[in-house]
Amino acid sequence: MTRVFGDPVDVWTSDGRPVRFVWRGRLYRVRRVLEHWVTTRDWWREQHPDGEATGEREFWRVEATPDREIGVYELRYDAVSDSWLLSRVWD
Repeated sequence: MTRVFGDPVDVWTSDGRPVRFVWRGRLYRVRRVLEHWVTTRDWWREQHPDGEATGEREFWRVEATPDREIGVYELRYDAVSDSWLLSRVWD
């Protein structure tokens, strides 16, 4: 079962990959990356004033843990805003 969020998170990366993140005041350590993919934003809806598309979003499905319990989390990086969100959590 998945739960959908849209919570901002602070993410630390190494070689472009997330290695840890803070969500709701807890530090999570990424144990492994399960999936990684890139999507293009709705370029036909959102454009810069000069007509350029607004960019890509990177998704990282990771196995992470704040302590002993391991969970699966989906992190989303928006290159244009240089921001990270926690988009999903698997129970």
